[in-house]
Amino acid sequence: MSQKLRHDQILSILEKRGYVTVRYLVNTLHYSSATINRDLNEMQILGLVKRSYGGVEAVKKSSLPPLLQRQFYMKKEKRRIAHEASKLIQNGDTLFLDSGTTVQYLVPFLSDKKDLTVITNNMRLAIELGDLDIDVICLGGHIVERPYVLDGDETVENAMKFQVDKMFFSVDSITEDGYISGGHYLLYKVMLKNSERAYLLTDETKIADRLDIKLCNFSALTGVISDFEFSDETKKLYPNVEFVCAKE
Repeated sequence: MSQKLRHDQILSILEKRGYVTVRYLVNTLHYSSATINRDLNEMQILGLVKRSYGGVEAVKKSSLPPLLQRQFYMKKEKRRIAHEASKLIQNGDTLFLDSGTTVQYLVPFLSDKKDLTVITNNMRLAIELGDLDIDVICLGGHIVERPYVLDGDETVENAMKFQVDKMFFSVDSITEDGYISGGHYLLYKVMLKNSERAYLLTDETKIADRLDIKLCNFSALTGVISDFEFSDETKKLYPNVEFVCAKE
């Protein structure tokens, strides 16, 4: 079988599953591990996939503007969403806060909280929280979005060590029926598993008609905090999820 066809088969699997292990590809496609690894290495050089922690994920072509621009978009909406999120944080909590710009707006609302521990892959957030009376753990890893967002094998391996009370994160895109797509696929998978409660912070600009890669749907979450009301149909799909609208 041609190398091009193998590449197409791998990309088709990744489009459906997002992330898979090398062993999964070997068992599914019935090629040797040496052949699969050789293909994955070449596909990574071509920018088609990203190898990560014993497996591989598709490279998502982001339509988002640079991080330093995004942090100034929709400031009022992000501040309201963050304010609602802060009401869920209790003294003594251990939190995972991701690198999303909406999550950064939580910082001023944490100044009166006591005995917090925050784990993050956002170096700027770690520095800002370091000025408060908060125990901050930065996960380390490679800078994947300049100047201060971290991810990669080291980031994921470090994240596996922690269990947290609450996870707050934002993603690239969502669908109206509650599916989520995020760039830090494996990191989010780990932290969703290791969090007692998980909250998505999102705004109306994130709604997409379809997703190339699906992280999960709202059933994996405790709550969704947004600047708009989700439809009754969506809420009925996820009866155990708390929907909080932070409209003005």
